[in-house]
Amino acid sequence: MSRMRKLGNLPPAFPNGWFALLESDTLAKNRVMHVAALGENFAVFRGESGEVYVLDAYCPHLGANMAVGGCVKGESLECPFHAWRFGGKDGQCVAIPYAEKVPEFAKARRWHSVEVNSFIFVWYHAQNEEPTWKLSALPQLAPSQWVYRGRSEFYISAHIQEIPENGADVAHLNAIHGPSLLAGGTLSTSGFLAGGSWARHLWTATWAAQTGPNEGHKAILSLVHEFRLFSKFAMIKMNVNAVQIGPGYVELSVDTTFGKAVILQSVTPVGPLLQRVIHRMYAAPSMPAPFANMIMLGEAIMFKRDIIVWNHKKFEDRPLLVREDKAINRYRRWYSQFYSENSPRLGKSPDGLDW
Repeated sequence: MSRMRKLGNLPPAFPNGWFALLESDTLAKNRVMHVAALGENFAVFRGESGEVYVLDAYCPHLGANMAVGGCVKGESLECPFHAWRFGGKDGQCVAIPYAEKVPEFAKARRWHSVEVNSFIFVWYHAQNEEPTWKLSALPQLAPSQWVYRGRSEFYISAHIQEIPENGADVAHLNAIHGPSLLAGGTLSTSGFLAGGSWARHLWTATWAAQTGPNEGHKAILSLVHEFRLFSKFAMIKMNVNAVQIGPGYVELSVDTTFGKAVILQSVTPVGPLLQRVIHRMYAAPSMPAPFANMIMLGEAIMFKRDIIVWNHKKFEDRPLLVREDKAINRYRRWYSQFYSENSPRLGKSPDGLDW
């Protein structure tokens, strides 16, 4: 990130909620992986039973990183430094090979985690509060249902709040995402490949926070997309229903002439101003593979255009908005629920060190 870049008056760096640490297929049985995110260091491991556990990576004995050289033993994690072993379910130390007795107070921090929809999520809360909502499994992702069609992964130099704000910023759609896919992941609006008058993507959208019982952590973007030739011929039409679940996870249901699909988006802060974004796509068996691949490629191209903006913008805490931008203010009020009194801000990390 350029030192000359103005950042603006930023919200807290890490909101409260469920965040994806890993994709399920990256963590084999009896394996441990180190993940740094949300200002923390996690040891994520899969036990002999196949269950996934998340502990603080640093051993409370003498501070070794248990995810680096540590071993999974049954449903516990063994530190490589002195072979202390900690249970995945509660973090309790269950074995010290050279000690007559294991002290009851010997315990590693255990993080709430859940494996669902091809991701391993951890619950983060600056006040250490218990999870206030659950993540539900999508029936389409059950075995022998829909077909996995690919993934994409990006790193973005921006505050996490900026990324889902795109859903409420409906006016940007036709500006950034109107030019043809042939223009690629650039901001070019001129030239033959951009389409001009002969090929254009048209978008209409609405954004709304949910207000029902146990639904306040959700927001829905309803999107209609058309690809038109010469402003007349609608070649492709898609209806997209994007459900934002908490601050860092979205489920996009895509309905097209050629079948249905779902795209899962996870946004995880690996640093105060560095986000890892992963998309995974699953399609109904009836959707032709070439069309599914085109959707996945098109989504990645369009997302790259947004990344160019995110990587160079500042956060405007008092934006100059017109009436048609009113959903942005509604979005910011909705998103603010994921911050709490102790949510860390840039320059005020939990250990007192400036980021």
